[in-house]
Amino acid sequence: MTRMTIAQAAAVAVLALTATAAPAMAGSESGNFMVRVQGTVVDPDSSANVAGMPDADADVSTEVLPTATLTYFFNNNLAVELFCCFATFDAKGKGGIAGADLGDFWVFPPALTLQYHFDPVGGFKPYVGAGVHYIHFFSEGRSPDLDSKIKLDDALGFTLQAGVDVSLGGGWYLNADVKKTWIETDVSWPGAGVRADVDIDPWIFSLGVGYRFDIGNVFGARHEAAVLK
Repeated sequence: MTRMTIAQAAAVAVLALTATAAPAMAGSESGNFMVRVQGTVVDPDSSANVAGMPDADADVSTEVLPTATLTYFFNNNLAVELFCCFATFDAKGKGGIAGADLGDFWVFPPALTLQYHFDPVGGFKPYVGAGVHYIHFFSEGRSPDLDSKIKLDDALGFTLQAGVDVSLGGGWYLNADVKKTWIETDVSWPGAGVRADVDIDPWIFSLGVGYRFDIGNVFGARHEAAVLK
């Protein structure tokens, strides 16, 4: 997959959301469901402890990619959100192995957060959240410098977030969101006999658009959904 620029990710986001906004999904400022599509920067704050190499370290690349969220509102203040995407990253050596190509890999990194949405101020609706972040690694590539394929164990970590939705009317919103995740994985290059404990700890910055509606309308509810209190 070709890596995307911020402009390309934003264009994909707008087109995807427009395509999914069916007539039955009448926008609602107090709807119980929101879909967002975003352009996202994932900036790992990475470090590594390489077994037997005290001066060695590693760095994971910063990437730009399209992402999406699904948010269910229990009421006007409490919600749960699922965030996800697919992405590919490169690992490079630092310290005593500076410049070494350690391999590339794909990730599927869903995050689930419980959110508190503050009462709106004008059209601004800020929120905070906390939850868990799971990363599944796959399609690992070969390190030409270690002459071995990189292998990463799936990992589970803790994430915090803060963001704001800005109402555009009719259930449409602009969104800005930041997450910080603390997560660690075990990495190995079996053919080279090298192992490392790696802290990925990414910052995740997102900008996008969202659409809020009553989920019952999608499934043909015959009666108007109750307004969230």
